[in-house]
Amino acid sequence: MNRRTLLKRSLAAGAVGVAASAGLLAPGQVLAAYPNAAFHAKDTAEALNGVVGSGSFEHSDDIKIKAPDIAENGSVVPVTITSGLSGVESISILADANNSPLVASFTMHGSPAFISTRIKMGKTGNVLAVVKSGGKLFASKKEVKVTIGGCGG
Repeated sequence: MNRRTLLKRSLAAGAVGVAASAGLLAPGQVLAAYPNAAFHAKDTAEALNGVVGSGSFEHSDDIKIKAPDIAENGSVVPVTITSGLSGVESISILADANNSPLVASFTMHGSPAFISTRIKMGKTGNVLAVVKSGGKLFASKKEVKVTIGGCGG
């Protein structure tokens, strides 16, 4: 490394450090919006109200949840959600038996209504998929039994 490169990098690192310490580079301004109230809510209606603006929904058979009937390890439960509804704006996943029921929320921008992820479940309960389509909320649920150490529970 030559002297000129060392000086450039040192000045750049110093400028970033000064900007960060002065509060000009706050992570909240750089990262996506985080619905803090929704992820810390203690019940399903409150969590939905915080993330999509309403806690009420109607049941829909057009939403399919693929999850195991029995999950041996509650910390990695595979869940796949698909929807046949048109104009899907967002998909939210909730585990109603968790202390904080909102697990994830995805915003769709013209993409197919398909989500595949792994969620954490503290105990046996329902996995609720809530789809916002056309300004209305639709939901479907599936019960997942979480075993403790693979022995049942």
